[in-house]
Amino acid sequence: MGKTLADIKNALDSNLGKRLLLKANGGRRKTIERSGVLAETYPSIFVVELDQEENAFERVSYSYADVLTETVELTFYEDNTGSLAIGQQ
Repeated sequence: MGKTLADIKNALDSNLGKRLLLKANGGRRKTIERSGVLAETYPSIFVVELDQEENAFERVSYSYADVLTETVELTFYEDNTGSLAIGQQ
């Protein structure tokens, strides 16, 4: 995985519409895990539409800096070929 914000944005752009597992730092030693679909990317943020049966929120957004600093970890699911991790080294 690339080390710059532009590299992270480009990687996310190529995965638009794919299902993912999102792990985010919830503070005070809490980790939040949610699943959904990468819906949109913007110059500074990206938007994930969450699975409605599991979550109270419809959408969440994070900055590319959150991925760079490993506050947010994204794992994209490939079709029957395993998974590709973005945000992990």
